[in-house]
Amino acid sequence: MLSGGGWARHNLSLRTVWHGPKEAASSGARGKNSMRKCLALGLAVLGALALHAYPQEKAPLQLVQTIPLPSVQGRFDHLDVDVEGKRLFVVAVESGSTEVVDLAAGKWTRSIPGFKTPTEPVYVPQLNKLFVVSRDDGMVRVFRGDSLDLVDSLKLELGANRAFYDPATQYLYVGYGGHLAGFDYCRVGLIDARNDKLLGDIVVNYESQSSQILMDNATRRIFVAVPEHRRMDVFDAKDRQLVLSWATGGEGGDMALDRTHHRLFLATRNAPQMMIVYDSESGREVASLPAEGRMNGVYYDAGHQRIYVTCGRELPAGFVFVYQQKDPDHYEFTGKVPTGPGAGTSFWVPALNRFYVAAPAHEKQEAAVLVFEPQP
Repeated sequence: MLSGGGWARHNLSLRTVWHGPKEAASSGARGKNSMRKCLALGLAVLGALALHAYPQEKAPLQLVQTIPLPSVQGRFDHLDVDVEGKRLFVVAVESGSTEVVDLAAGKWTRSIPGFKTPTEPVYVPQLNKLFVVSRDDGMVRVFRGDSLDLVDSLKLELGANRAFYDPATQYLYVGYGGHLAGFDYCRVGLIDARNDKLLGDIVVNYESQSSQILMDNATRRIFVAVPEHRRMDVFDAKDRQLVLSWATGGEGGDMALDRTHHRLFLATRNAPQMMIVYDSESGREVASLPAEGRMNGVYYDAGHQRIYVTCGRELPAGFVFVYQQKDPDHYEFTGKVPTGPGAGTSFWVPALNRFYVAAPAHEKQEAAVLVFEPQP
């Protein structure tokens, strides 16, 4: 079911076609240097390649719903979900708000204002808390999970960006600091989510802003992408010490893990944009595949063995790039599903079997959450 005037008309094309390349792109570790040179040339003309239009039933993602976000202007950043309560939290950067969507009813319910460049919501059902991180005031605000009343706040430094919750320790990890705070290094703060107290920091020895932080719960390792220096730093969560570091194939942005096969998927933001696969235990590059534009959402769908990457921020057209995992060392670029102008951020929810894309307002089309369902 579609709703929302402008988006309903726009989404007609999304429901009937998706774009896939004439030939799927696959890659292994062998010959990766020569491949990069070829891809640099190939991606320069990627937009000019002839693309097939396939019936919607052949697309890996099908648009099943559009949920309007009234009166929200500007771009979105990241999202999180309350699975049991069927709520989606979307931070609106330029509106300085966190938007709340009722997924069961398929409608926007409320806006929580008062943030200065919000970047990440983290919902913790075990503690009945919603944490919202904002970059330009370095704040972590804490809300009751049920009523969404503000109950606490914690001041870090400027540059607070990505965050994740570790249920094993009940710690909230927040990347912050770097050049926005006037530091020649950035930090990953450890917050006791039970009492909202900062316990300490992991220091990343680069003047940067940590673009993405991620934990492998099995190995208890924390991955920190350092885009300006094209590096990946890996820390032991227990002793907070650096255990591994490697050069990435570009400025690393968002990333995801296949924890079963020890694979890390990293999207790069500088040309030529790539989706690079690494062995998460050694840093060895396994594969690299083409992408496009600035990527703000990378997710691994274990059930369908796919990687979804949303590209669209600051672009006239947005897409979800879809890659198929043939086995842990071999991947195939299967095509791209259109979303909308500027639609860069997304969220994959395995428990609901839904992929959510935040699409900003554009011309006569109001902002919306696009809801996709994976197809076999």
